Amino acid sequence: MSRPAPGTAAIQPFQDYLRDGIVAADLPDLHPLLAAREQLRAFSTLFHGGEEIVMVRLLVLRAIGERGDAPDWSPQELREHFAWLDPVKFDTVIGRLRDNGLLAWDAQSQRYRISPVGRQALSALGLLVQFNAEGDELAYVTAQLAAGQAVGKVGAADLQHLLSRLNELREDFDQAVLSGSEHRIRQAADTLQSVWHWVEKGTELIRAIAADDDLDVATHRVAQQIGRAQSAMLRQASVFQRALNQLDRHRVHLGASGLSSSDVNRFLRACDPAALADMATDALTIAPQPAFVLGPIALDVAEYELVEREREAAADAGLPPARDAPEDLQAPVAADDYAHAAQWLDQLSALDTAAPLGDWVPQESFAVSAYRLSLLGLIGDAGAENRSGVSARLAQLPMQWRVDVAFERIDRAGVALMSRGRLLPAGIDDEAPPGIEMPDMTAHGITNDGNEAAAAPAPRRRRAATPSAETGTPPAPARRKKTA
Repeated sequence: MSRPAPGTAAIQPFQDYLRDGIVAADLPDLHPLLAAREQLRAFSTLFHGGEEIVMVRLLVLRAIGERGDAPDWSPQELREHFAWLDPVKFDTVIGRLRDNGLLAWDAQSQRYRISPVGRQALSALGLLVQFNAEGDELAYVTAQLAAGQAVGKVGAADLQHLLSRLNELREDFDQAVLSGSEHRIRQAADTLQSVWHWVEKGTELIRAIAADDDLDVATHRVAQQIGRAQSAMLRQASVFQRALNQLDRHRVHLGASGLSSSDVNRFLRACDPAALADMATDALTIAPQPAFVLGPIALDVAEYELVEREREAAADAGLPPARDAPEDLQAPVAADDYAHAAQWLDQLSALDTAAPLGDWVPQESFAVSAYRLSLLGLIGDAGAENRSGVSARLAQLPMQWRVDVAFERIDRAGVALMSRGRLLPAGIDDEAPPGIEMPDMTAHGITNDGNEAAAAPAPRRRRAATPSAETGTPPAPARRKKTA
């Protein structure tokens, strides 16, 4: 990192605040501040610490500097004049002002006096304190320029402060007109009225500065810009009046009372919060009751805004972490488990005689039993020609199945009761069992009403099933085909 050259010890502390490769001596804006280092140290002495101790230092320094006929003070005179201060704290304040060069101590006369630097600080603070009202910032800047112009020391940097403040005011005035608010427009008009005197003073001052032949080009250019800004400020009064006239045409009058909405607005703005709260008593409801809003729709909207939107915002929509490419280019395919369907297909294919459903359907568990019963619905499906696999072969089985309206007790494989039915291979006639007896199913919420109704066939797509109306004993268990 570059280091400052010898002889630049005054700017060495600034080096720690700069980036690498930047030297404080190369900053042109720093040179005027370093030249006024002693004056700036006076302000640092005055304004270091809390607000209370700063006020005490300023009070002591101003009181010492106000005695123009006898500027020298003996220690005894200071103690008597500031008898209302704590002695220890007073000695601390005097010592700080003396050590930092704001008070000068004459060893021969044994007296204090304000130093030249302290006098400069007091003069600057005295001018600042005079312009402490709202809107006086323009007056303060104009007064400084007037003082500089009187002694022939006005630069472009000094004029920039006045130009910046004029542009800020013009921007605020334009925003007030664009807002269409009567309150803001009147407030901006009052501000313009308060600074009008200083705008006129500034116009005379800028005219005198611009007439100086010895003025440099940069300062003359800034003076011209200030003149244009001041002309725009002087035209702003007519702009405010036109805006107020337009608002007056749209003002709402309250009957024949002579009051308008502007009067009500001004009255409400003048009330404190307690008075507004008293007027709102029994006039406003804490929870509004919008009768025009449908409750279910409002609830749906509220649920989305309060729950779903937050859930979507909290959802992690980021990309997953990076992973290496898989070596196997073949995408994994989950294998379908058709073991139970294939087993059921083999059992049905081996039947060569009528078989009761209660002996063949229930197997292992209720889920497997229900799955086997649902597969019977594929038998005779006309759309099987477009499929392949176990479902296609089930649909092509030369078999039918019937279901009666009666129930039979199973009590195995998770099945308590099941509709009585039978499997009929091709070529086997349907013989319905006579004398169907219904078991007691009151424990399951089923009564014996309607036992005499005819048995309903299972739905089929190939041909309609013929309900069994015959009676007889249940058939014997089915026999399997003999295989070689």
